[in-house]
Amino acid sequence: MSSIQNDHHPHSLKDAAALLRSSGRFPGVRWCPSPNFGPRPDGSSISLLVVHNISLPPEQFGGPHIENFFCNCLDTAAHPYFETIAELKVSAHALIRRDGSVIQFVSCLDRAWHAGRSSFQGKEECNDYSIGIELEGADDVPYTEDQYRALARLALLAMTAWPEITPGRIAGHSDIAPGRKTDPGPAFEWSRFQTLLSNEEMA
Repeated sequence: MSSIQNDHHPHSLKDAAALLRSSGRFPGVRWCPSPNFGPRPDGSSISLLVVHNISLPPEQFGGPHIENFFCNCLDTAAHPYFETIAELKVSAHALIRRDGSVIQFVSCLDRAWHAGRSSFQGKEECNDYSIGIELEGADDVPYTEDQYRALARLALLAMTAWPEITPGRIAGHSDIAPGRKTDPGPAFEWSRFQTLLSNEEMA
């Protein structure tokens, strides 16, 4: 995110958002393409951002396993848990590591497979109209300051590129799939994120 992280001139955000809207790629982040995506339905507009968490193995951080999982090349022999998810085909648009570094797997113009059966404000199938961002983490493990800051930057870019995404249309996976999903969990401080997002908007 160096293209906006270190340059807060007014044109920088606008230019970065224009690039995101046209290409689907967050500027300045590592690209690791996943095969797990499809086209968005005709007529669907991007209007929701969904925050998730993931760690592989659960509550263990670092290593290549998340990337490998999203790219369908997870080594099931590396950990017993991996055998239980080996057949799943999932992805997210982006992953934010514990150090705040960002990896993108699916163009935001495409439909990533992150939400599953879901609904937001009465509208089903959130994958059709949302951007999914994963935080490397676990429900009860505090997230890092670097992650909050990176998430705020990505969210602001997405909101600028697609104004239908408003602060009120940023939700957790648990909000769109209650009873089925719990992430990003009680460790995620929504007020802290919203404060950082407001600061980014003012920058």
